[in-house]
Amino acid sequence: MTIVKLGNLLRSGTGDRLDKLVERSRNMGSLAQILRDSLPPDAAQHLLAANLREQGELVLVCSSSSWAARLRFESEGLLKAARRAGLNAETCSVKVGRAT
Repeated sequence: MTIVKLGNLLRSGTGDRLDKLVERSRNMGSLAQILRDSLPPDAAQHLLAANLREQGELVLVCSSSSWAARLRFESEGLLKAARRAGLNAETCSVKVGRAT
């Protein structure tokens, strides 16, 4: 078995599952940045990740339960930001995660 550099593997361009996973990851990163840009700076740094599920559920991951409460308070503005970006965001849920 040959050793393949990670960079080469990620740039394989074959359309396989790994490519789809990489694209999904990039999309989620872009979504999180769009949402961070719509938040006040103190709250933006606590938004760790974001995802949009097929049913239109915007899922946010934040750093603590106190910031989860704050992001829930901001959920309508976050939904509007996602819609401005062309996404079909209907509902918003917030989960607590941790930075890696």
